[in-house]
Amino acid sequence: MSAILLRKQLTRDDSVASTVAPPSAPSAYLWPRLAPSTQSDIKSLLLASVQREEVKSICKKLCDTVSELASNLLLENAWPDILPFMFQSVTSDSPRLQESALLIFSQLSQYIGDILLPHLSTLHTVFLNALSSATSTPDVRIAALGAAINFIQCLPSTSDRDRFQDLLPAMMRTLTEALNSGQEATAQEALELLIELAGTEPKFLRRQLVEVVGSMLQIAEADGLEEGTRHLAVEFVITLAEARERAPGMMRRLPQFVGRLFAVLMKMLLDIEDDQAWHSAESEDEDAGETSNYSVGQECLDRLSIALGGNTIVPVASELLPAYLAAPEWQKHHAALITLAQIAEGCSKLFSRSASRVRWAAINAIGQLSTDLGPDLQVQYHQRVLPALASAMDDFQNPRVQAHAASAILNFSENCTPEILTPYLDGIVSKLLVLLQNGKQMVQEGPNSTSISCRFISGGFEHFQKYYDAVMPYLKSILMTASDKSRRMLRAKSMECISLVGMAVGKEKFRDDAKQVMEVLMTLQGSQMESDDPTISYMLQAWARLCKCLGKDFLPYMSVVMPPLLQSAQLKPDVTITSADSDDDIDESDDESIETITLGDKRIGIKTSVLEEKATACNMLCCYADELKEGFYPWIDQVAPTLVPLLKFYFHEEVRKAAVSAMPELLRSAKLAVEKGLAQGRDESYVKQLSDYIIPALVDALNKEPETEICATMLDSLNECIQISGSLLSESQVRCIVDEIKHVITASSTRKRERDERTKAEDFDADEGEFLREENEQEEEVLDHVGDCLGALIKTFKASFLPFFDELSTFIMAMWERRVAICLFDDVAEQCREAALKYYNTYLPFLLESCNDDDPDVRQAAVYGVGVCAEFGGSVFKPLVGEALSRLNVVVRHPDALKSENVTAYDNAVSALGKICLFHRDSIDAAQVVPAWLNCLPIRADLIEAKVVHEQLCTMVERWDRELLGPNNEHLPKIVQVFAEILISPIFDRGGCGCSGLVRRKDLATEQTASRVINLLRQLQQTLPPSVLASTWSSLQPQQQLTLQSSSQPNRELFRAFFFPFPPLLFSLPSVITNHSL
Repeated sequence: MSAILLRKQLTRDDSVASTVAPPSAPSAYLWPRLAPSTQSDIKSLLLASVQREEVKSICKKLCDTVSELASNLLLENAWPDILPFMFQSVTSDSPRLQESALLIFSQLSQYIGDILLPHLSTLHTVFLNALSSATSTPDVRIAALGAAINFIQCLPSTSDRDRFQDLLPAMMRTLTEALNSGQEATAQEALELLIELAGTEPKFLRRQLVEVVGSMLQIAEADGLEEGTRHLAVEFVITLAEARERAPGMMRRLPQFVGRLFAVLMKMLLDIEDDQAWHSAESEDEDAGETSNYSVGQECLDRLSIALGGNTIVPVASELLPAYLAAPEWQKHHAALITLAQIAEGCSKLFSRSASRVRWAAINAIGQLSTDLGPDLQVQYHQRVLPALASAMDDFQNPRVQAHAASAILNFSENCTPEILTPYLDGIVSKLLVLLQNGKQMVQEGPNSTSISCRFISGGFEHFQKYYDAVMPYLKSILMTASDKSRRMLRAKSMECISLVGMAVGKEKFRDDAKQVMEVLMTLQGSQMESDDPTISYMLQAWARLCKCLGKDFLPYMSVVMPPLLQSAQLKPDVTITSADSDDDIDESDDESIETITLGDKRIGIKTSVLEEKATACNMLCCYADELKEGFYPWIDQVAPTLVPLLKFYFHEEVRKAAVSAMPELLRSAKLAVEKGLAQGRDESYVKQLSDYIIPALVDALNKEPETEICATMLDSLNECIQISGSLLSESQVRCIVDEIKHVITASSTRKRERDERTKAEDFDADEGEFLREENEQEEEVLDHVGDCLGALIKTFKASFLPFFDELSTFIMAMWERRVAICLFDDVAEQCREAALKYYNTYLPFLLESCNDDDPDVRQAAVYGVGVCAEFGGSVFKPLVGEALSRLNVVVRHPDALKSENVTAYDNAVSALGKICLFHRDSIDAAQVVPAWLNCLPIRADLIEAKVVHEQLCTMVERWDRELLGPNNEHLPKIVQVFAEILISPIFDRGGCGCSGLVRRKDLATEQTASRVINLLRQLQQTLPPSVLASTWSSLQPQQQLTLQSSSQPNRELFRAFFFPFPPLLFSLPSVITNHSL
């Protein structure tokens, strides 16, 4: 005990203190405050104690103390005696001293690795002797194994690590000899060390991979060994498979071993009993009959399939599954179906098995596959799956099967369109109502919250309206009567369902019931609930949904909702810290929500239920701010100090994500409240004060954020905050943002280089390439948001931002995501205009070259930029008009220009071509270029550019543009045709131009442009001779003529007047297209 207390007093614990202790806590690090003589005495005393201590457990504690103290002193060369002591001890004749020295080596490796680099040969000899000497005790070998592995991990280069390759056989012998002598505790310790090596330095194992993995699989297959030993052997192989970033594709090169491991895992799934408690459908017995073997097998199948991918796993599974499905034992049927669910590969034919556990497993597999293989599975198999699941809901003899069938319907309907789901609704809802009234509690809890509400919401409230009056009374009854402890979850689920149903049907339908429900919720909130009562978390979410449903009508309830919500958001993480080798384990027996992780020599236990409640509360705060806007103003001063520190809450990602998402919502709420006079006399200075608090904190958190996905979210929020704050940002804040963006770009480039290096690995394959593509997409999202942030700054500060842009130029031009770089120049050229001309010589050649890039997104950004430069570049752009026309012509005339992936670039190229016609007419052959531009109209995919282009067309017609109309007005029919496209037939299928979805024709032009088109048509009718009008009409295609005749009444009259004096019969044809007004 004295060694432990001494260590706590003499050593600092930065890793834990920085995340747990408050900033104001006084330092407990005593060493710097001790007199030099006292320090010297303590160091001597510690080394002497290590030499003479005989009790193993105390000796380990002394080694821990020496290691921690030395880790702080060695970097300053403040303990010169320690290294000689270690080398003398490890070469001594005393096994106890050898073990102690190796334990200290193990813990100090990360601190003294550089110091020991000149002594690699000596260390190699030391480790080899300790691992393989006949006189080495098992304890010495394990200590040597730990020291060697930790030291290998700390070596900076592959060549240095390779010098220790020949230690691997001796390392493995430490494991096998422990097993052969029946010392499984020692073997498990060795396995844990080897797992660490597999995770951090998998390439170290490559040369002897076959032997090492083969040995591990022998251990995993040995039924005579303890489960813990076999599980660790499995974990070793799984860890190797998951080490994709360090050794991409390495394990996929050993398909025979993958098959053996898969067989081991499936065999583990057989270790399950048909426990009667499982059939009772009581929630607390949902895992009844499952063993640790079963749990490990299930988890590892999931991890293995994710790590290796379908191309490797599916052939292996295909070999093993048929035998399991054909076997007579229900356990094998169950194992096969669980395997299918874990690896997400088909099982739609397996509902007919009679054993209830097998039927449950089949339903479980269908539910999982519905998520993993949707929506194709739903489209192809809904006629078979939904009736089968509905039939299983009638199995009152097996309530657990009932509950799972209802849950599987939820999963299946996740990816169902209303057209697929609607025919089944009546039958499913009827069954659910029966279960609500008569089912077991677990059955009620399942469909209550999910199958009834969530899916009908996704299908649209109109599908649920007719069931509302039948369902809501049952839900309210459960909410009001399910008050005893055993039914707490049922009550919680009912409030979830009620709130979801309210969102589905809308405020008007739900209003009367909402008042009654909220009175019940207020009563519950005011009552004393136990800390583990699920009602708390469900109620937080229910309040937020009710807010979304009722909008501003919810404001009177906020005074009830906010206090407990803030209390949950302010929960402190429940953390317990012990030594990793402490005899006092963290007690997990009373709370399954406690998870432990080991960091270095510390074991940290975290109560995850507290973190989940905190995350839920933070998400709800963000939801209220988003929904209520300025109505949320009264709580900003309490919420901001709660959420801003959580931007760096590293215990839980969801907490950080919620805090990040809330930042712009808080700023927006404050700004709107000030603008609308609802801020209790506060003015814009309050918004600035809040902005000054939020934005620097967000930038600082971005600098420290370890997760790429959350970095992207932070940048997205920062972009919104910049837009909201606008000119309130100070120059120093802009400086901080710019500096951090430089850091983000640099870090992104570093990650990109690391991914590129992975492609050079000898084991790199197609599956690994797919993983890399996903990572690149996430990285692209980061850079997209970088571009958004800089674009917002450019649009806010315009030419004042250019000094910062100058600093960023080298970073921007070096970005591997070229589209973002081009977009930023586009923004500068568009927003800064004359001040941006100095950049044209640098950026325009890059821009023009990118017009014909293989990437359509790059092409789109480039041709858009050409249009901007044509509009604002004046004489600087003029010498490049010819090249610009040539580049744009390639885009417009490409045979696949109108395919979905290319059409946006096409539209922007047409827009740029129009701007050249408008602003550089004297530099082009207008008689050729202008009609070519007209023939590209109308554009339909990029609705923003469509409005610009069609407005330009109006401008050119209004000024009676000679080249546009052509000799003898020969282009007039095309102009009228374009006008007709803009004005008539309200809806068209964008698939006609290669796009998906429907777009209203009025989106092709602003209302002002549409009015100008109408006036132009009237002017043309008054100006042009009847023969020209007749020629124009006859030049239109029959379908276009029919469309004009079938348009809405005002436009039909317009075109009748325009083409007068055509025979009335032309306009008396029956309409074949439904009339719509513009």
